[in-house]
Amino acid sequence: MIKGIAASSGIAIGKAFVISENVIEVKETIIKDTAMEKDLFHKAIKTAKAQLEAIKASAESKMGKDKAEIFGAHIMMLEDPELIGAVESSIEQKKYKAEYAVKTTIEMFASMMDSMEDEYMKERAADIRDVGQRLFNIILGVENTAISEINRSCIIVARDLTPSDTAQMDRKLVLGFVTDVGGRTSHSAIMARTLEIPAVVGTGNASSVIKNGDNVIIDGDGGVVLVNPDDETIGKYKNKQDQLHQYNKSLEVLKNAESISKDGKKVEIAGNIGGPKDVMRVLENGGEGVGLFRTEFLYMDKKSFPTEEEQFNAYREVLEGMQGKPVVIRTLDIGGDKKLSYLSIPEEMNPFLGYRAIRLCLDRKDIFKTQLRALLRASAYGNLRIMFPMISGVNELREAKKVIEEVKSKLASENIEISDEIQIGIMIEIPSAAVISDMLAKEVDFFSIGTNDLIQYTVAVDRMNEKVSYLYSPLNPGVLRLIKLVIDNAHREGKWVGVCGEMAGDLNAIPVLLGMGLDEFSMSASSILKARKLIGSLSYEEMKNMTSEVLNMPTPEEILKHIESIINN
Repeated sequence: MIKGIAASSGIAIGKAFVISENVIEVKETIIKDTAMEKDLFHKAIKTAKAQLEAIKASAESKMGKDKAEIFGAHIMMLEDPELIGAVESSIEQKKYKAEYAVKTTIEMFASMMDSMEDEYMKERAADIRDVGQRLFNIILGVENTAISEINRSCIIVARDLTPSDTAQMDRKLVLGFVTDVGGRTSHSAIMARTLEIPAVVGTGNASSVIKNGDNVIIDGDGGVVLVNPDDETIGKYKNKQDQLHQYNKSLEVLKNAESISKDGKKVEIAGNIGGPKDVMRVLENGGEGVGLFRTEFLYMDKKSFPTEEEQFNAYREVLEGMQGKPVVIRTLDIGGDKKLSYLSIPEEMNPFLGYRAIRLCLDRKDIFKTQLRALLRASAYGNLRIMFPMISGVNELREAKKVIEEVKSKLASENIEISDEIQIGIMIEIPSAAVISDMLAKEVDFFSIGTNDLIQYTVAVDRMNEKVSYLYSPLNPGVLRLIKLVIDNAHREGKWVGVCGEMAGDLNAIPVLLGMGLDEFSMSASSILKARKLIGSLSYEEMKNMTSEVLNMPTPEEILKHIESIINN
């Protein structure tokens, strides 16, 4: 048995297809014709960009626009003047051959990221190496065709899989994958979950232990890989696989069903999206709306700010696509770990606590007003709800609402039609907002609780930091009490509340959120039917009683144990 990190759930049983890395040693060689090497380098960039554009288009069709954004980022790396300048300098000043200049420069950039404490930034070093390897192979004429050569059902085993590799996988043939390195936040793991391919990463040595053609079982939920198991073990996992398949099939009958508890409490289950192409997956999984449209992806896919018209067309497409169902669109949430190459933001010691989201928009009203104009114009084509992120107090909210009114007046003077039924809400993700939610509720139409950040800020834990990630729990008593406070304060003012963070689709947390009286659960499209099935099996009154009990329990472990005892009873 090989242990690793459970990156994508499910059971896969099949023959191993081990990808061997082409290790080509390139030694430092001094050359005379620097112009020829620079020309070779620039031709490689042009070819690499064309390849990545094709991969991006393929990934977008398979996984949606937000998951394909990584390839837009790779293309931007190829256009980075610092990277290009560093390679050219190595060719001109050090007289390096193009391939050696690329290799040394890429490794320098990647090593800088490797040395950072932030786990997310460490994993981005793999993206830089992916881009560098592509350039390196093009210059040397080496074709990395291992993924495209797959013509049979298999389980891929590799030291690492780049996002490019994962995007090119044929879902019909690749049953799952195992890697030596990586984590749950790596792009390949995220893409595996999107494609619903079982995956175990971070095994350390799977690619050296497993041989081509070995029989392999992946348990994507348990984070284990079995090599050449006996017939009894294979039979056991085939039964698990069949049970999982039957479970997923049983969910299909719920696609057009209401989201309602067994004693009649109705809630709304919506989907989170990153762009217009994600709408279809929400509808196919029975989503009753869009609870979070992360508009930053419209910006991250560009070399400059998207125009008002480009934004209007995207918002209109989503609103029309949802056929009158509510769509919550979050205004620009850039900053922290989400940056734009064309927007200069000073380096900050604590970027997650700094110049980001609504703070940036209120400072750069030119950016903010362009987005609001596009949103308000699009409101005529569907059921729009606008949401401001990272509100910490009443003053920010009032200022943001004032900007909306200014934009509305301008549009009215231009005789541009907008809906008169647009709801305005805020994300509750900062503890201060949760504590004064009674005041904020008087000023908005709804709250949507962003539990990812609310947990992080409440418990003071960077969830990407493996040293303290054990403290990051949605069932932390402090977090649960804040959520209950927010829901109660909103309901007293007659306002609805949703949750749009990962907690909304967490099967352990859903019973408590239902018991608290949450109105809307918004999650990834693949989680919608599982959540609907669970809610349909629960009694709202029983969950209310259970919730009042867990709110007086001191640890997440005790709370989880109590939830399981009630649900499984």
